[in-house]
Amino acid sequence: MLQQIIGHTPLYVWAILAFLVNRGIAASRERTMTLRAAAIVPVVMAGLALQEIGHRFGLAAVPLGAWLAGAATGVAMAWQLGAGAVTAVDRAAGTVTLRGSWAPLVLMLGVFCSRYALAVAGAMAPSLAHDMPFAVAASLLLGLLNGLLGGRVLRCVQAWSVAVR
Repeated sequence: MLQQIIGHTPLYVWAILAFLVNRGIAASRERTMTLRAAAIVPVVMAGLALQEIGHRFGLAAVPLGAWLAGAATGVAMAWQLGAGAVTAVDRAAGTVTLRGSWAPLVLMLGVFCSRYALAVAGAMAPSLAHDMPFAVAASLLLGLLNGLLGGRVLRCVQAWSVAVR
């Protein structure tokens, strides 16, 4: 069965996985980037998660509310755990320097694997699209992962805003 699942996976999915692993490995090393560049992956991952929720369950109030609750929780957790993520701010160059961490890789793979599992589950059991507890759990998980990714960007914005001008 696993061989069938992998065999029916479109090639572009593996390209996305390779890109995410590449970005995650890059995030493991200290790097300097603009705020815009720091926000790209979290924004794209949030968009992909919302696209999956909309496709699987519709953007109804309950799944969307669960995603928002998960995202808010994730942002709060990342805020608490993310102190010290930004090591330097260069306002003249318009950049922040981020401490290396494996957390972005883990979180991006979490979103990827969750979306992949939802696609497989939807193909194998289409009735799950109408199972509200399943929709809430999936949306909450994706929101939590998105919030954890986004919280690091908010730390960058906070460091940027308090940096000496």
